[in-house]
Amino acid sequence: MSSKVHLGHTARKRFGQNFLTDSNVINRIVGAIAPDNEHVMVEIGPGLGALTEPVAAAVDKLTVVELDRDLVERLHQHPVLKHKLEVHQGDALQFDFMQLVQPGKKMKVFGNLPYNISTPLMFHLFEFAEQIETMHFMLQKEVVLRLSASPGCKAYGRLTVMAQYFCQIVPVLEVPPTSFTPAPKVDSAVVRLLPYETKPWPCKDVNVLRHLCTTAFNMRRKTLRNNLKLLLSDEDFAQLGIDASLRPEQISVPQYVAMANLVIDKKAG
Repeated sequence: MSSKVHLGHTARKRFGQNFLTDSNVINRIVGAIAPDNEHVMVEIGPGLGALTEPVAAAVDKLTVVELDRDLVERLHQHPVLKHKLEVHQGDALQFDFMQLVQPGKKMKVFGNLPYNISTPLMFHLFEFAEQIETMHFMLQKEVVLRLSASPGCKAYGRLTVMAQYFCQIVPVLEVPPTSFTPAPKVDSAVVRLLPYETKPWPCKDVNVLRHLCTTAFNMRRKTLRNNLKLLLSDEDFAQLGIDASLRPEQISVPQYVAMANLVIDKKAG
């Protein structure tokens, strides 16, 4: 991709913009995304089109969600892309992705996500997981480590539990700062999220699971017993076979789901 694309647009700090400029990395990401016409292809934050151009070249239509009005205007005027794109100007965090679903077609969602919204945006997208085939995101490497962490790791937390509840997580490649303009101060990585057709550990109410995880991880240094005392008793932990003296990062995803389901059953009872 030529660097001419950057003329006239300055990356904006408030949008967390860092533009991908390394063609080798771009090709590898597009290969991972595997664009096709059997899915609704959706890009979040196309920016200057580093991924947009090669993905659009492989499909009949590409839908993009972009907040920055200047960049939306630029896409509308792009000689090649303007015929291929369906552009939604707005905040992806507020966006109803259900409106993009077509009969018999699931979405493939991808993006080089602004670091400041990556976590809340993934939580938002999990709400539409049943309509999504794959998600490929460029994220801060540290966020990818959190997504793919195992119990007992420092990186393991609320994001880990919720992401692994909805999706299988596959790290794809690491991307150095030199692949971007301006170069970010952190390492980046691409991750593949594959929403489960059938969840391995179904929760009766995902809102309860979300609340339980937030409560458990609010004070990471404290034990489960301390953090969840308003939700679960010692008898409850014993019934589940979970050691209440453990810390939140030592508890597996299926154990969190089991705790949430017990909280739900207690309310119903």
